[in-house]
Amino acid sequence: MYPYASLATIACVALYNATVLGVGAARRKHGVSAPATDGPPDFQVRLRVQMNTLEQLAVALPAIWLCAIWVGDGWAGLGGGAWFVGRALYARAYVAAPSKRGPGFILAMLATTAMLLAATLAAIAHLN
Repeated sequence: MYPYASLATIACVALYNATVLGVGAARRKHGVSAPATDGPPDFQVRLRVQMNTLEQLAVALPAIWLCAIWVGDGWAGLGGGAWFVGRALYARAYVAAPSKRGPGFILAMLATTAMLLAATLAAIAHLN
């Protein structure tokens, strides 16, 4: 059982879903009909937050689960929680002022990197 990795995964996916809803709201507000991906800056920023979060989620989710399996559930929950906080900070900062997105991006990237590195080292240590 992996309750912490599971909760981190749920939080990360919920955060992504929130970015999807933000894009939908911006589409309605600015009259940007699907499948258009161009519109006013407020729409473009929200779309980039969603897409970048999706791009990073594709790496973060395997990192959480590899870390849970090879290192431990608590560490995976901690790393996934750090990723969640970083991405939430990133999203908030990007919408307010895109140039301020760096700290959140860095926190999430460090969390992903740490989980992948820890899982890699643990897997290598188990080679016979």
